[in-house]
Formats: sequence, C-alpha cells, structure tokens
Amino acid sequence: MTEFSPDPVDKAPNRMGQGLARGFRRLCPNCGAGPLFKGYLAVQASCPTCGHDNAQYRADDAAPYFTILVIGHLVIGPLLVFPFILTAPIGLVLGTTLPALAVLTLCLLPVIKGAVIGGLWALRAPAQGATREEIGPYDLGGTATSPPRP
Repeated sequence: MTEFSPDPVDKAPNRMGQGLARGFRRLCPNCGAGPLFKGYLAVQASCPTCGHDNAQYRADDAAPYFTILVIGHLVIGPLLVFPFILTAPIGLVLGTTLPALAVLTLCLLPVIKGAVIGGLWALRAPAQGATREEIGPYDLGGTATSPPRP
C-alpha cells in the first residue's frame, strides 16, 4: 500500500494567516521577531531584527474602519439585546457603556492596525509609486497565481 504524499505546494505556509497572526501580535510581518510599532500607532520604518521596510505598507484608514466594524458588530449589536439598555436611565447607560467602548476601541486599534499591515505584507502590496515589474506575481499560501490584470 502506498502512502499519500501531499503536493509540495500544500506544505507551503499560509502567508496570509502568518501575516495576520504576526500583525495581531504587533510583530514584524516579515520575521515575526521585531516590534512593528515604535509607539502606540507609529510604524517603525524598518524592523530592527530583519531590516524589512515596514513603512511601505499604508494602513491609513483601514485600521479605524475595521475597528469600528468589529466594535459595532460584536459589542454594540449584542448590547442592544440586553433590556437594561432600554429601561435604565440614559445617563447611567451612557456613563457605563461609552467609557467601556472607548477603552475597548483604543485597545483594539493597534492590534487591528498590525493585522492590516500583516495582511498587506501577505498580499505583497506594492509601495506607493511601484511599477508592475517591481511588484511581480502575487503568491498567497504558496500557490502560484497570475499577476493582476492591467
């Protein structure tokens, strides 16, 4: 009986999953060892461990958008199911939920920004002004795909 041998392409790491996981941990998406941020949200221009240029990934408005999306769907939506939102005095509801939402938003923002940068790294998003020859073909998870159409 012969043993099943998976195709070498199947053994390739999932580049998107790897980039997102490293970004969630606020680590360099290229090596996973160096810090991605030099402050709260300021991206280090280059990784101190591997020297990868992390400043090329523009995560401008994506991180706040995804943070609001996550907070809105996972916190505010289910919060409306609880009856105290409708029956408690408005001052009490706003006084308890708004600070909690603000803290949760500020805690999630750098994590989600790291994941966005990790996703851009996985997609090999080009630096601003890069030519098609510099970009090359896209490769997600080890499978060869054709370059984007013009």
